[in-house]
Amino acid sequence: MSIFSLEGKLALVTGGGTGIGLAITRAFVAAGAEVVITGRREQVLAETAEDLGEKVHYRVNDVCEVESLPALVEDIEKNIGEIDILVNNAGINQKKPALEVTDEEFDRIIKTNLYGVFALTREVGKCMTARKRGSVIMISSMSAYYGIDRVVSYTASKTGVEGLTMAFSSEFGKDNVRVNAIAPGFIETAMMLKAMDSDPARKMKAFDKIHLQRWGQIDDVAHAAVFLASDASAYITSVSLPVDGGNSKGF
Repeated sequence: MSIFSLEGKLALVTGGGTGIGLAITRAFVAAGAEVVITGRREQVLAETAEDLGEKVHYRVNDVCEVESLPALVEDIEKNIGEIDILVNNAGINQKKPALEVTDEEFDRIIKTNLYGVFALTREVGKCMTARKRGSVIMISSMSAYYGIDRVVSYTASKTGVEGLTMAFSSEFGKDNVRVNAIAPGFIETAMMLKAMDSDPARKMKAFDKIHLQRWGQIDDVAHAAVFLASDASAYITSVSLPVDGGNSKGF
């Protein structure tokens, strides 16, 4: 259905060269969008752009270097096109007991996962609100929904992202710019499976809470992103959508 089409739209996807970001990029291209992907590793970005074709562009950028973000947005707007969709996907994690997390480690997670998201959304938001259109998609987490041990800094950052979603939505709404979040559940990636296999009790606890009794796939998240980016969700804003197979409601 054309209501789900992203034809003629330009999306910016941070961390778009691997994992969930790559899946979102691929799904956006399939829906007709042009996509700019960013990340720290140029080779990964270049290979993704070459693989997905002429609709994918890339820029090397680290979102935690917030002073670089205004120039990034200006470059894209001037040389590629007007940004219609922003996906704040880039992020880092840390698994460590809370009592052992240093101030420097906590600060590193917050800078990337929260400060970077705020600064980039602010800069893209200036363009979107001026044009009276746009869709911003945050990537949240189950850790923002319920307590998960050994991820205190990540949990703090993603809980902050949930707050940013509501705050930006309340300010951008009058200018027809929507801001929503996707909270992926336990998505089957090599990194997730490696972490789970090293902690069988944690793996069983997580799986038992999933109503659909399967791990999520990266395309499950990507398809939700297409929906939130498209006109099919034109009256949806300030929502945090769990893509988790029922995990956050599990018993």
